[in-house]
Amino acid sequence: MSLPYLIQLAESLQTGLRKYPPERWEKHRSFLLAQQCEDGGFRGREGDSDLYYTGFAVRALSLIGELDEELLARLGTYLRQEQQRTYSPVDVLNWISCAVAVQLAGGEDVLSESSAAEWLDRVFADLNSLRREDGGFAKGPEGKLGSTYQTFLVVMTHNLLGRTIESPERIVDFMFDRQRDDGGFVEIAPMRRSGTNPTAAAVATLKLFGAVDAALIADVRDYLKDVEQDDGGVAANTRIPFGDVLSTFTALVTKRDLGIELGGLQFTAQDFVKQGLEFPTGGFRAALWDDQADVEYTYYALGVLGLTASNAQDD
Repeated sequence: MSLPYLIQLAESLQTGLRKYPPERWEKHRSFLLAQQCEDGGFRGREGDSDLYYTGFAVRALSLIGELDEELLARLGTYLRQEQQRTYSPVDVLNWISCAVAVQLAGGEDVLSESSAAEWLDRVFADLNSLRREDGGFAKGPEGKLGSTYQTFLVVMTHNLLGRTIESPERIVDFMFDRQRDDGGFVEIAPMRRSGTNPTAAAVATLKLFGAVDAALIADVRDYLKDVEQDDGGVAANTRIPFGDVLSTFTALVTKRDLGIELGGLQFTAQDFVKQGLEFPTGGFRAALWDDQADVEYTYYALGVLGLTASNAQDD
């Protein structure tokens, strides 16, 4: 049985980042740890802990070093506190991915607790209630149309815990219905201009269900060429004239998933992140226009560096 998609991706990123000297990541580890709050969760740019940012912080820390016992214990406490307040697809996936990361790092198996088992049954029923006639999953109970990103989240949540999802062929059809003439994919049906991030979500889902073919690879290759920017990054869509680290990361993941050569993006994306987005005190920002680092964009930047690492990285 193959590993879940998200764990395979994490291992791929770790493999790349290990090509750098370990000390290369110390300031970023310190930055991430400084964002942890007293309750064990992690904050965004301000305020209290937030499950969304905690998920990114845990994934980022897992990429660049071990999670120590104290950190694991505090995370376990935080996850228990947040369990009954977690409902949306993105929060459910973040909660589960954090719990899996804690377990894999040698911490408590929060997922095996009776309260977690009952909660999981309930949230999976809630997630499945978001299924719509178009085959996808809506963003919320009031949504009438499936969302590419929400469908990706629900699929990956099932995959992470080894749960079967009903009628995967309908999800495949749903995703292909979201493809546009430019080769990319859109978030919801009425949209006409593709986006880099919904394209990545669609491709990952199609790959998981074995629905990738030569035509898809050629279409997506052409689309990704159109969103590469002169600043070295990748833009969110063809109307935006600058790159951002999220879109750069998802474009690289898409190329990885489809076996598309990185080409010059391997080097331009590295320079974009190292020279434009990295703070000397630790952390990374979203894009050249941004002025502050946070844990989410630090994860994406580390992901870019992991996916573009060569065999002899020295900086």
